[in-house]
Amino acid sequence: MPDEHAVPDEEPAPGGGAVPEERPAGAGLDEADREILAIENLQWKYQGAKEMEIRRRLGLSPTRYYQRLNVLIDTRAALEHDPMLVARLRRQRGDLG
Repeated sequence: MPDEHAVPDEEPAPGGGAVPEERPAGAGLDEADREILAIENLQWKYQGAKEMEIRRRLGLSPTRYYQRLNVLIDTRAALEHDPMLVARLRRQRGDLG
């Protein structure tokens, strides 16, 4: 039987929902996701340098990296982490907007 005198963990927000917790930017991203976005922010002087860095930092093939990047830039967490970069990558991919 529920305790009628129990105190809720969160104060209800106006409208009845719970107050959302503040999250740091990029909180929905794991370390590899943040690393992928960091690599995309770099400028590459030599052909093949980016692919070598992808393998060195992440241990991924370039094909797997780009598959993961395409999924990543569709996430809200990536957009919140670096909106300018994600918007640029979406444009480069050919998204309208």
